[in-house]
Amino acid sequence: MKYKFILLLMVTIWALMITRLYNISIKSNYYYERLAKENIEQSSKIKPTRGEILDSSGKLLASNKIGFSLSLKPHMKLNSADFNTTLELLKNSFKDIDSKLLVKVYKKKSSPYNHKYIQVIDFIPYDDMMKVFPTLSLNEDIKVNAATKRYYPYGKYLAHVVGYIGKANKKDTKKDEVVKVVGKVGKAGLERYYNKVLEGKLGTKVVKVNAYNKELELLKYTPPKSNRDIKLSVDADLQKFIYDTVEDENKTAVVIVMKTTGELLAAVSTPSYDPNLFVDGISVKDWKKIQSNLEHPFTNKLVHALYPPGSTIKMGVALATSKEAGDLIFKHEFCKGYITIGKSKHKFRCWSHWGHGDVDLRKSIRESCDVFYYDKALDIGIDKLSKDLNLIGLGVRTGVDLPREYKGIIPNKKWKRKRYKQSWYKGETAISAIGQGYDDVTLMQIARYTAFLATGYLVTPHFATLINGKAYEEKAKKINFNPLVFQTIRNGMYDVCNNRRGTAYKAMHKLPIIIAGKTGTAQVASVPQDVKKRVKEADLAYFKRSHAWLTTYAPFNKPKYVISIIVEHGGHGGSTAGPIAAKIYRWMYQKGYFGKQIAPKLLKEIY
Repeated sequence: MKYKFILLLMVTIWALMITRLYNISIKSNYYYERLAKENIEQSSKIKPTRGEILDSSGKLLASNKIGFSLSLKPHMKLNSADFNTTLELLKNSFKDIDSKLLVKVYKKKSSPYNHKYIQVIDFIPYDDMMKVFPTLSLNEDIKVNAATKRYYPYGKYLAHVVGYIGKANKKDTKKDEVVKVVGKVGKAGLERYYNKVLEGKLGTKVVKVNAYNKELELLKYTPPKSNRDIKLSVDADLQKFIYDTVEDENKTAVVIVMKTTGELLAAVSTPSYDPNLFVDGISVKDWKKIQSNLEHPFTNKLVHALYPPGSTIKMGVALATSKEAGDLIFKHEFCKGYITIGKSKHKFRCWSHWGHGDVDLRKSIRESCDVFYYDKALDIGIDKLSKDLNLIGLGVRTGVDLPREYKGIIPNKKWKRKRYKQSWYKGETAISAIGQGYDDVTLMQIARYTAFLATGYLVTPHFATLINGKAYEEKAKKINFNPLVFQTIRNGMYDVCNNRRGTAYKAMHKLPIIIAGKTGTAQVASVPQDVKKRVKEADLAYFKRSHAWLTTYAPFNKPKYVISIIVEHGGHGGSTAGPIAAKIYRWMYQKGYFGKQIAPKLLKEIY
């Protein structure tokens, strides 16, 4: 037994010795070989230049200013003569330099294990650097590198479309290696949506260095993939014209101009902000100024603001009725100014106190009769109505190339039960049919839906036309409804803008092209039953006034463009949004959007 123990002990000792010998002679060799290689070879990532964003004619909407960054040699003691001399040189060279911040950055990044120059200033404009470059280039403690800074030439005019880049956070750097090196990432708009394209891909550089960390030889170089540009369908001049028009009239509005194929020519959300404030990090003062504005300039109202659609929904209700109940949509209704449901005495009122009398489909659109749509919706029910409105683009995301698009709400029984744990009431069906109650949509949805009404195709709105040289793939879905219903709806929309009884006639009938459209007045405050005559919109407190809608397409006979507008708390669509739309159409006509047309005479009304 004693001999067996001694033998086991000796085997164990030899095993430990052999393992140790392996670690020292073989395994450690790989480790020290790698360390030795790192001492003579330095690998670094090369930042790509971010791609630019251009409008349809090549105007720069997001560009890169050329300049320089400054880095300091590592391992300098903060109180040493070398560091103080270098710091003084930089302070004398650039008057606006924040020396305290520079020292803080250097101190944070300085480490015995870091042998690379430490970047302390991210960007210095080209002209400022050229004055002092000869002096700085002779200082071995300073390294000057080429750098770029994002710049948005159109500022507030395209902030909600183009967006902006900003400093990346930990979450951003974990997701993307390029962001980790560059330190900037798209935060909003197209900058965010197409960040992967615009940021490019990193390059690599491997150099041989000596014991003093001086470069001796270039061993390997892989260039970065830069300048992956995006071209848009946007007309920057049209965008600026619309923004200035809305601002001059002191309105808070959202405006979309779109081709019926889905290409967005302009998309204005007012008020706006200057995206250049965010590139290097916005100041507390500027951020508070934006946040304290009750008109919410930071909100992208193109896709992040939900509004009750008001009467703009009525054409969709008509299509749903025709799909679910056949010829019911051609049945006339009598409007006496209100309806009641069952034994209830509650009046669901039409906007006209006196009523519209005998109403058919075309007249219901022209004069925007609420009673007509109350009756139709009650006949088919909320679930069928909701399903068909979703089918034609309301209450669903449009797929536009902007980040985090809101879905909106076109309610049904299941939705209410899930959201509020309550049953659905018939009265809620009635008010949903005129775009009130729980109904909430984005302007982008209304523009897309209007293009569908004009053509029969449900398109995907988009800003990009060329993405890194590749054409955007347009998507369109044909949705079939009764052709006669479609034509009657379009005739009704023609009447809205061209018939004396139309709700947008005053603003739209004298244009050089024929427009078809629909107005809407979306209430934001309910009217009590005991109020016989509603207070005029102009006499209401601002935030209690209705939103003013107008959605249109043109030319009427060959639809090519859609203009959709909502003026927040603007009152009536025809009188408030109408003049804005008219100005846009005149501008587009003068710029040749409608070709060499001679101002046509009004089409004869078809009854």
